[in-house]
Amino acid sequence: MYQSPTRFCSALLQRDVSSLCCVSSSRLRRQSPSPPAPPRSQSPRSLSETGAPPPPLHRPPPPPPPYLAATELASGPGSTSSRTAYPMGNGTSRLYGAIAKTLNGSAATQHPECVVPPDSGQLDPIDPKELLEECRAVLHTRPPRFQRDFVDLRTDSSSSHLPIRVMQWNILAQALGEGKDNFVQCPVEALKWEERKCLILEEILAYQPDILCLQEVDHYFDTFQPLLSRLGYQGTFFPKPWSPCLDVEHNNGPDGCALFFLQNRFKLVNSTNIRLTAMTLKTNQVAIAQTLECKETGRLFCIAVTHLKARTGWERFRSAQGCDLLQNLQNITQGAKIPLIVCGDFNAEPTEEVYKHFASSSLNLNSAYKLLSADGQSEPPYTTWKIRTSGECRHTLDYIWYSKHALNVQSALGLLTEEQIGPNRLPSFNYPSDHLSLVCDFSFNEDQDRLL
Repeated sequence: MYQSPTRFCSALLQRDVSSLCCVSSSRLRRQSPSPPAPPRSQSPRSLSETGAPPPPLHRPPPPPPPYLAATELASGPGSTSSRTAYPMGNGTSRLYGAIAKTLNGSAATQHPECVVPPDSGQLDPIDPKELLEECRAVLHTRPPRFQRDFVDLRTDSSSSHLPIRVMQWNILAQALGEGKDNFVQCPVEALKWEERKCLILEEILAYQPDILCLQEVDHYFDTFQPLLSRLGYQGTFFPKPWSPCLDVEHNNGPDGCALFFLQNRFKLVNSTNIRLTAMTLKTNQVAIAQTLECKETGRLFCIAVTHLKARTGWERFRSAQGCDLLQNLQNITQGAKIPLIVCGDFNAEPTEEVYKHFASSSLNLNSAYKLLSADGQSEPPYTTWKIRTSGECRHTLDYIWYSKHALNVQSALGLLTEEQIGPNRLPSFNYPSDHLSLVCDFSFNEDQDRLL
């Protein structure tokens, strides 16, 4: 059961990491018995537009290693780190310095005294290409990721500055995926955290966002914060006050929203955690809003992430939550003087009032993924597609809103096709969540005097 919002077990790492290595290694080596997943081959893809070459095609899967790489321990102030290396596959992996070092929830919850998060400054940086290869080694028995291409949306000359890549994704809380969401067509083996977390990381690493907005995060302190901090991200987590994850046996704590940004690109100016209200009542839904300064341009902008109330019949409730969020963002952006990007799972189709509030707000927002349509006015046909005991659900619920006069959308990542998703829908052995990730490249309008 959940013990504390700061639950990464630094004490456990010092004391019990050897036994954890053995336990997690055996779990990661375990093959999925049924149904069989086709061998995972590599498809051509690269790490964003960094110029890094794509991994070789049809790389033979590595043999199951006796240990999944190295253990790196931060032993506390004034101590030095120890490292024990083990071979894995091609011999280049440090999985216990990266993936497997993120403790499994069941081990951590047995030690309520472990409530101190690690000092990321004491942990070695991770090469994203190396971590991506480690993920693929763990996933070598699974099908490959599907290829998704960016659509160029530039209408004028390209900006002289690097674009800001923003990723929006409801990653599916582990406790909900295994315990409450009833994905009747998804094999239980496809939801095991030891491999599913590698699928999530692979998706993030493949696109290398500058800013990452996540919902349904219930492994923040033991997985995403320690790993992403070593990739150069600064993170913030705001859990739901009454998370449904806590109703699931052997949960890993509450789920919530998480926001990460690359520290070498942005400076944090202000951060606000917002517990959304509806009809003056505090609700179970939250948001994070941060004002960042772009180090390259000196320009300020606000990035926000949220997750509104789910379920049919709660449309007015979502509308009220959206109005509350807009009012908060109005204040944070000083009456729309600061450009704004809002990412979230709104749990609302474009026909709902909350969508219309954002589209008509005085913050002058537009939905970035509308630009993929032929007329630039239509949202995608779906951003989530699943089959539950209640039936098949295909909806457009996820959005990236932006200040349409202050920011330009240079490109957007195309969605998976129905053929790629497959008849059993999401999640699956191929894809770790029931929601698709959305990724956009933004640039500032060069005319700083233009109205937002």
